[in-house]
Amino acid sequence: MITFTLNGLEVQVPEGYTVLEACKFYGIDVPTLCYEEGLSPYGGCRLCLVQIGDGENSKLVSSCTYPVEEGLVVRTNTKRVISARKMMIELLVSICPSSKTIQDLAAKFNVRKVRFPVRHEDCVLCGRCVRMCKEQMQSGAIGFVERGYKKKIMTPFNIQSEVCRLCGGCIYICPACQLRCQGPDAKTDLCSGCLSLEPTCTNVHEDLQCWMGTTGDCGTCEGRPEQMTTRDAKRKTQNAKKKQKGA
Repeated sequence: MITFTLNGLEVQVPEGYTVLEACKFYGIDVPTLCYEEGLSPYGGCRLCLVQIGDGENSKLVSSCTYPVEEGLVVRTNTKRVISARKMMIELLVSICPSSKTIQDLAAKFNVRKVRFPVRHEDCVLCGRCVRMCKEQMQSGAIGFVERGYKKKIMTPFNIQSEVCRLCGGCIYICPACQLRCQGPDAKTDLCSGCLSLEPTCTNVHEDLQCWMGTTGDCGTCEGRPEQMTTRDAKRKTQNAKKKQKGA
């Protein structure tokens, strides 16, 4: 078993786990788009970013491809992580605003505007269809071609593939194929129909606090940041009493 720190708690997972698998095991929600259970990790969408390390040496990594290491320090909901995720969601919306999956992510993370030119593409290059075709259907009828901004997914030489089974697995797993509620001719780039309230924890604290207890326990969403100080004082008093009894 590997011991590491996850959101301030010392936890253990079997050797070979990725950070994302560890988060899922302990019930910590990390958003994903290109990741699909049963397929090899790709790390292309960068939505599953987490922060590892402490202080100036900390960095953002894709949790679906980063293996858990002994003594690793992982934080899943810091200001830096949340800001990066919202930026990636903005980019995804600008590429494919017709996707319900992407619009749901934008609503969940309270993305209210898109600061990039909207392209209205039909593909976000997450690679789920490519891996589905190759790894699950044992076909490999489609793949990535070109590089950079010319990169796209297609059959070899853009002609009908002889190994394609017409199974529809690529369409089934594609996050861009499910249209948003307003349909393909929506008047706005962002739906915002299911917009979530943005947590206020990070206005006061470095990390989100709601996962650690009852929502509102830290007091920031109710305009009572002093409640956090009161709670901390109570915990210190309780810990001091426990130490006295132990002595």
